[in-house]
Amino acid sequence: MLHQPPIWFIAIAFLCALGPLVFLHELGHYLAGRLFGVGADSFSIGFGPELAGWTDKRGTRWKLGLLPLGGYVRFTGDADATSRPDAASLSDEDQARSFHLKPVWQRFLIVLAGPASNFVVAILIFAAFFLSFGMPSSPPVIGQVLAHTSAQSAGLQVGDRIQSIGGRTIDTFDDIKRYVVLRPDQQLVIHFERHGIGQDATVHVGSSVVRDQFGQSARIGLLGVLPADREWHRPPLLTVLPQATIFTFRLTRWMVDGLGQILSGERSVKELGGTLKMAQMAGQQASLGIYEFIELVAVFSINLGFINLLPVPMLDGGHLLFYAVEAVRRRPVSLQAQEWAFRGGLALILALLMFTTFNDLGSFGVWSSLGRLIG
Repeated sequence: MLHQPPIWFIAIAFLCALGPLVFLHELGHYLAGRLFGVGADSFSIGFGPELAGWTDKRGTRWKLGLLPLGGYVRFTGDADATSRPDAASLSDEDQARSFHLKPVWQRFLIVLAGPASNFVVAILIFAAFFLSFGMPSSPPVIGQVLAHTSAQSAGLQVGDRIQSIGGRTIDTFDDIKRYVVLRPDQQLVIHFERHGIGQDATVHVGSSVVRDQFGQSARIGLLGVLPADREWHRPPLLTVLPQATIFTFRLTRWMVDGLGQILSGERSVKELGGTLKMAQMAGQQASLGIYEFIELVAVFSINLGFINLLPVPMLDGGHLLFYAVEAVRRRPVSLQAQEWAFRGGLALILALLMFTTFNDLGSFGVWSSLGRLIG
């Protein structure tokens, strides 16, 4: 079993992972705003008091904040970092550069550019990996059925080609693992092809508590099948970006599955991790090597893009929802409604931050240690 890396190493690895992703996210907003002639008053990595910064010739203040847990671009016409419209009157010059006076479709694209940048980063990382090391290629064909497992009980056989599980289309053997691992102790219908004939089997997915190389445990679903020989091949240059895009989409769908199970009560809310858990993962992967760390950065980038697309006020998804409503109603949502929505969104985000921090500390054994001290 590997030892946990020291706290200083975890902190540095986390900042090295999150900092560039936040910068590229905000850069997406900034460049899209530049494209449509929107002025930017400030570009900040981190919140709170400014630690360092400089002002460019366009009047944009580029700065580093004290709390490096996010960032923002404050466009001309924004009241604050959450991009609420400023009720104060603007000069004619500022009106021409104001974000909130641009057509709704331009504002939509400017906001969308941030999360889109994170997905693009992940796609480029995976494309570079595929070109450098090749990409795994395993068709969803069973190469081995393990004894005393769910697959054997359901009558699955070597050579069966799995086409769907629980109604979800299966394209590769990795899709089987990603779908099943999130569904321990569930009944699933597997549609497969045997000798050219389609068949269905109902499987009760097994479960097991596994520990990773750092000693952390998790309950996962087990089917009990192994693939045939895994092949690695470097895709042609013209197809590597589409392949990386498909791979990124599958990982995103896996995240959506996991979140949906937590919201529906199928999985415990204790599995929700926060900033501290992300920092620990960054430190662990960095201790394994540069390639493992870069792979985690790609996953973090997808996570950042996905979370920001959630329709929660204060997040990009909340703004996109407002702009969609504005496009349908042909008039913007009232400032009072936006104000209440932003307050509710802030309360939700703070509550989620506190909850996930509580979970993170629990996963580190803090609460059990305190319980033993008190007892």
